[in-house]
Amino acid sequence: MRVTQTALPVDCLPQAKVETMRDSALLITPQDYSLLTDLYQLTMTACYVGEGVDQRPASFELFTRRLPDQFGYLVAMGLAQALEYLEQFSFSVEQISALQATGIFGHAPAEFWDLLVTARFTGDLWAVPEGTVVFANEPLLRVEAPLWQAQLVETYLLNALNYQTLIATKAARMRDVAGDQATLLEFGTRRAFSPQASLWAARAALAAGMNATSNVLAALKLGQKPSGTMAHALVMALSALEGDEDQAFRAFHRYFPAAPLLIDTYDSIAAAQQLAQRRATENLPLNAVRLDSGDLVSQSQQIRQLLPDVDIVASGDLDEFAIQRLRQAGAVIAAYGLGTKLVTGAPVNGVYKLVEIDGIPVMKESSSKLTYPGRKQIFRQGSGETLQDRLGLASETAAPNEQPLLQLRLKQGKRLEADEDLATIAQRCRHAVTQLPAACRQIDQPSPLTAQISPALQSLTQQTQRQPLPVS
Repeated sequence: MRVTQTALPVDCLPQAKVETMRDSALLITPQDYSLLTDLYQLTMTACYVGEGVDQRPASFELFTRRLPDQFGYLVAMGLAQALEYLEQFSFSVEQISALQATGIFGHAPAEFWDLLVTARFTGDLWAVPEGTVVFANEPLLRVEAPLWQAQLVETYLLNALNYQTLIATKAARMRDVAGDQATLLEFGTRRAFSPQASLWAARAALAAGMNATSNVLAALKLGQKPSGTMAHALVMALSALEGDEDQAFRAFHRYFPAAPLLIDTYDSIAAAQQLAQRRATENLPLNAVRLDSGDLVSQSQQIRQLLPDVDIVASGDLDEFAIQRLRQAGAVIAAYGLGTKLVTGAPVNGVYKLVEIDGIPVMKESSSKLTYPGRKQIFRQGSGETLQDRLGLASETAAPNEQPLLQLRLKQGKRLEADEDLATIAQRCRHAVTQLPAACRQIDQPSPLTAQISPALQSLTQQTQRQPLPVS
């Protein structure tokens, strides 16, 4: 065995060398994917090469040990981006030169650089379809590839799936509370954790059943029509310059006839009264008005009396809990604009763990972080109160009434089928949520489903666990 020396810390390196790829814009392109990783993925790969084990077949699974607080399920999302990443995976000459210039890899074997020059993902990927409901310890995906490849792709896969799964789950919960007839609009771009995150958030929200996004770039890239209303700034600016709020509404409708009007800049009820008078005398086309503050229950009820056939859109830091309270209190709201609390919040703490190396099952045994060994499959049966999951080995056969959830999506680095459209994913998501037990669907103190562990997996776990050292 060759033993590599410890890499030098970055802060000991000459600054000029680590600036080889300096770019203050930090914009991501597919060509950057391979370096969008944690350093230890690369140092471990160099170690694997030095020890001669880099080509050993390995299997890693991505799952979460526990659900976020107050979540009764998760909606798997982000597979499309994972597949695209794996297909694009490669290192350019510039990237390899930049890594060499850091000095961190000064003791890495020469074969490590040869590996990066021709790097491609050549493995298989198994995954549950996007929009599928999953629970703790159930793999969202499994990577089967040479050890160095399966290791290097960990960071990006976790980033893509953890965030989109969070957004999709929150969107699905909001849809479940609001009902199928409500219009749900994704308004989270300005609060998302980055420009890239705003695109992924918009996609995940649409794929989990929301109707539209205000993010123009995301909508157009996804083949959708963006949706939005107006801001208080327009009302204030045109009111100041052209006389009053009504003039602002008239001006906006001059260019966008029948567009929703934001009516709570000053006095929402007075604005609704003015619009009602105009409708009576001018045959004013008006489809919707939006409320962004105040007592949404009282305002919506009063506005419904004044504008009986006009939809009311509510926004302003809403989430599934707020939607539930509004509905229970009798608010008359047809659509919800959902932003901050949709695209932020406690993360889905997905992990990516080695489960098999060269045919040898492995597991993590540390306290509170134990994992199950071997390549696994989720077997699902029933619906509603009879829904039941069995977590077993991939080699097990599904019972006649069971459906295996993990499907082969990438074979030897090649995609087996095209991406699904968002409508198909959204339909799957909605069906999956409606098939859950009531205790899983409730948003207050839900009771998540716990997968049964198959006898074969239990036996393998017992066989794989290290025997405790004898006490001297």
